[in-house]
Amino acid sequence: MRPLPALAWGGDGRDRTAYLVVVAATVGQLLLAVLAPDLPQFKGKAFGGRLLFYPVMMLLPVVVWLVVAHLRGVTARPPWVGFTLVATPFLVDVTGNTLNLYDTIWWWDDANHYVNWFLLCLGIAFLLERADISPRWALALLITGLGSLLAILWELGEWYTFIRPGTELATAYEDTLGDEALGSLGGLTAALVFLWVRREQPDSRPDRRLPTAELTGRR
Repeated sequence: MRPLPALAWGGDGRDRTAYLVVVAATVGQLLLAVLAPDLPQFKGKAFGGRLLFYPVMMLLPVVVWLVVAHLRGVTARPPWVGFTLVATPFLVDVTGNTLNLYDTIWWWDDANHYVNWFLLCLGIAFLLERADISPRWALALLITGLGSLLAILWELGEWYTFIRPGTELATAYEDTLGDEALGSLGGLTAALVFLWVRREQPDSRPDRRLPTAELTGRR
């Protein structure tokens, strides 16, 4: 049985370090929230569940990359920029709670739904470009659609974990519609920015020009 490749720790050291810092800062604040549940900014916000869910979602793209690279024998540099962009919204969300920004700045929640979905979907775009999806506008539509789907799933998770048993049911409908719209708009913005960044590249996958044997490890 072939060992898993060490490629997940290769590539640009600064990009890899940025990803690890984002993960460590997020987990550290989650531990603080779990260990100090009496602080007002952490009450009723399901931080026990977040401590399990957030690290898994931040690490999942790297694990999937490792497994796929192992199965296909890929030796290309890992997309650490994409990994970091996907992980950053979790850090932003936790930091906003730690600093009590959700309860002290009225527009913070709305801004988070737009900006975090922009970062998340832009990261997904950098990961999906390795799949060589063409034409490029099809990738943009996929990114936008994923942004909308993830916004819906997030709102379902919020409803189940702390809105359903809490005191926000009276305003939940309007808030949910607004959050889903902002998340979808963030996904659309990410798709347009990605198209603009890659506008001068005729190929959506960086490794396409490499010989098949070099990508697959076959001789």
